[in-house]
Formats: sequence, C-alpha cells, structure tokens
Amino acid sequence: MTAAPIALSLGDPAGVGPEIIAGAWRALRTTGPVFAVSGDAASLRRVGAPALSIETLTKASACFADALPVVDQPLASAVAPGAPDPAAAAAIIAWIETAAALALAGEAGAVVTAPIAKALLYGAGFRFAGHTEFLAELTGGAKPVMMLTANGLRCALVTIHEPISKVSGLLSPKAIVAAGLTTHAALKQDFGIERPRLAVAALNPHAGESGALGDEEARIIRPAIDQLRAAGVEASGPHPADTLFHAEARENYDAALCMFHDQALIPVKMLDFWRGVNVTLGLPIVRTSPDHGVAYDLAGKGRARPDSLIAAIRLAAEIAARRASQ
Repeated sequence: MTAAPIALSLGDPAGVGPEIIAGAWRALRTTGPVFAVSGDAASLRRVGAPALSIETLTKASACFADALPVVDQPLASAVAPGAPDPAAAAAIIAWIETAAALALAGEAGAVVTAPIAKALLYGAGFRFAGHTEFLAELTGGAKPVMMLTANGLRCALVTIHEPISKVSGLLSPKAIVAAGLTTHAALKQDFGIERPRLAVAALNPHAGESGALGDEEARIIRPAIDQLRAAGVEASGPHPADTLFHAEARENYDAALCMFHDQALIPVKMLDFWRGVNVTLGLPIVRTSPDHGVAYDLAGKGRARPDSLIAAIRLAAEIAARRASQ
C-alpha cells in the first residue's frame, strides 16, 4: 500500500458521499488504506462518522483507526440529504481542487473522488463534463482516458460524456490511437501488465457488416488499429460489442477500448454493479472514483452501500504503490 494517505474529496454533501465515506472508513480503519477527506467535517459527523479536523495529511495515519481525518473546509450552512443546494457548489469544487493539489505536491498518494452532480456546479463556474476533464486541467492539461473496471474487466473509452448522436463525428483514427496508447501505457505502469492486449470495439452492429450497417469500422477504426500495431501495441478488432464481453472473450484481452460511454459502462455494471471503479488514465496523479452517482433518492436513508468506494480506495492505493516502486 502507498505510504502517503489518499485524499478523498467529499463530493456533493446532499448525495450519498458522506454516508459511503463513513462506511468506507468503518470498513478500512483497522486495515487501511489510510485516507483523509477534503471536505466539510460537519457533514460527516451528521452521518455518524467521528470526523477529526487535521491541518496536514501527515497526521492522518496516527488517528485513522479511531477517527476519520478531514482537511476541513466548512460549508457556509448545512445541506440536507437529498436536497441539492447550489450554495454548496463553490465548496464542492474547492474540495476537488484541494485533493488534486495535495496529490500534485506529493502529500497524498492518490485522489479518490466521491460523486458530484455536474449540473449543480455550472452556476459556480464549473465548465467541465465531469471530474475527469476537471482533474486533467488541474494537473496540467493532459488528455485523460476514462477506464471502468470490475471483477477483472477493464473498459477504456475513446469518447466519454457525449450524446450518442455525436459519437460518430467525434471518432477519428487520431482519437482512437491516443486513447489506445494511453491505455497501453497505464496497463503497464499502473497494473503491472508487461505486454498489454487491447481489444478494440466496433461502433456499429456486427462491426458494420462489411459496410452495410456503417462504414466507421473501415474508415476510422481499422486504420487506428493498424497505427496502434505499428506503434508496438498488441491491438485486435474491431470486435462486435455484443460478442466482446462474455467470459471466454475476456480471456483474450487485458482491456477493451470502447467507442462510447454505455458501450463500456453497461458490461462493467452488469458484471459487478456494486464494486465497479472509475480510473482516470494519463494523469500525473492517481485518481479513482466509485462507479455511481450522487443518488439523491438514497441520501439520508441508510441504504447507500460503500462497496464501490471501498474498491476505488483500494485500487488507488495499489496503483500508487506500484508507481512508487518503479
């Protein structure tokens, strides 16, 4: 495990973030990984967590078994569970910025982000499609790749939060190659796979059926695969997505490179709905998150499960430790 604590941003305090963080602390407090929350300590105390304000992350390890350490940046007023409040938007953004800054400074070994609702933040000047794009800018502007993983399946995305009507126009050999190279490098550096195998998904049914159902495979995806192979990447495809994710198929690759959001997220969530993890590839810091949203409808009802957050914390620690040993 990484020696430096993980910085965990609180996310939207009106969502399930405080509850799943409290649950994750209870599950991990005696075993680790150690984490500290960038957020509002009072929101955590309201869900029963013994939050302890700390000034620096160096104090997190000493108290973690007995208290949940918090780099406290208080809300101006309390937020009720299930009732998103635009007045909290600036604080939510600041909590993410603090966590990223701690990781960039080497004080945190990784960043784990609890869920946010992007629409709530737009009035406070947030101009990003999600955490992934925001963290990319905060850490230097690299082009990130979103990867979802659960139970051994890894799915990286070429396009992320885009309307399905726009996906075809956004695909290009350049975009696919860039995502493939970033995924290949991360599989080696962060997952310890010496010779990663990428399975590239088709966009259209039956991989276009020789052009009868679309020409993106011949015009865009196959040329990108050829370029990846020329760059030394073991890439195959384009594979019809409906035959790519069953158990036998998964034995033939280390990650699937998917063309759009649901093509990747549906198989991951079907395979293990409660323990999926979102990993951002291509950043100078380690970042993971639970693979679910704010769940306002569950907030405050005692039904939110911390499984995905626990998996995200553990994976972040594993990746950080692997990077530190290189």
